[in-house]
Amino acid sequence: MTVRYAHLVSDYRFGSFLRILFRWKGSVYKMVWQDMLVYVLLYYAISLVYRFALTEEERRVFEKVSIHVSHFRNLIPISFVLGFYVSVIVTRWWGMYTSMPWPDTAAILLATHIQGEGSRARLARVTVARYVNMGIVMTFTMVAPAVKAKFPGYQELLEAGFLTENEKEILELLDRKSMQHKTYLPFLWACRVVDQARREGLIKDALAQKAVTDEILRLRGCCGELLGWDDYNIPLVYTQVVTIAVYTFFLFSVLGEQFLDPAQKYPNNIIDLYVPIFSLLQFFFYIGWLKVAESLINPFGEDDHDFEFASLVSRHLEMTYLLADAQEPEIPLLVKNKAWYSAPSEETEERIEPPTRSAFLLADQFSPHREVV
Repeated sequence: MTVRYAHLVSDYRFGSFLRILFRWKGSVYKMVWQDMLVYVLLYYAISLVYRFALTEEERRVFEKVSIHVSHFRNLIPISFVLGFYVSVIVTRWWGMYTSMPWPDTAAILLATHIQGEGSRARLARVTVARYVNMGIVMTFTMVAPAVKAKFPGYQELLEAGFLTENEKEILELLDRKSMQHKTYLPFLWACRVVDQARREGLIKDALAQKAVTDEILRLRGCCGELLGWDDYNIPLVYTQVVTIAVYTFFLFSVLGEQFLDPAQKYPNNIIDLYVPIFSLLQFFFYIGWLKVAESLINPFGEDDHDFEFASLVSRHLEMTYLLADAQEPEIPLLVKNKAWYSAPSEETEERIEPPTRSAFLLADQFSPHREVV
């Protein structure tokens, strides 16, 4: 799940970012070490064959092949295709996050516009909150394996309190009529309950009803966006092109980046090293870049960088009931506080000067008495 590290770099100090470079969970090292191991083994296998298994004539042929591969390998525009691909993936990932439904506003509107401690008012608030959570959970079960494992069917939703027996029967009946998903249905039920509350006088006016209904429909739109992100992916052809380009580039690098005999005085082969430092760094950066895209292309799973849908289910349920069904002792009294009797002054409270605007910092340049050079 999501790896949090922002608290470690909340204040910049020398070496503060070094602390996050050595973390393993969610790190680039964890993502690339297997690919790096394969690359190193291939590189040294070919290097050992070149140095110890080939005859002198065969070594000359190998050197020509290595130089040829090194030259034409750079024709692959790896930086361009990979950079644009990662940019598209990160934009898509952020769009997925902004599509996440958060029912807090709906719960606040319920508590604001359906007031009262009577059984009908409380039942209306709690039922709408339950329907909203039911719609969100049903959406999560369609995109997040962790939530699907927890609620594989209607029976589990019934046992968890999201469904009643009658609602379960309705959903099963509709499943026999249509194979389309039923995530829209709880939001329809919620709007019907709000309309019933308006007709019973629990909601004061039509504007209040509209505010609550619009927020419920907004949440339904968020759920629809999540399903859309799951249905429509980055075109497979683009993902294939980028992946093939990156791995082909480094497959050629195994040959093209070999250190050749300096005695032959080939261009750019003036020294002979046993460790290809810069080739390994290049592999680390490009493959790490590709792995970033691979980990963010579908954040609905259970990887280190995926969204925590399972915990969101519990959080949304608890928060909506806490807000929508707030009891009288949980609402503060309307009393006169310290600010009612006296405004802050220099004697009673330390004052913080506001920031100076940029135009005032350049005030001397606009002075009418400034000498013109």
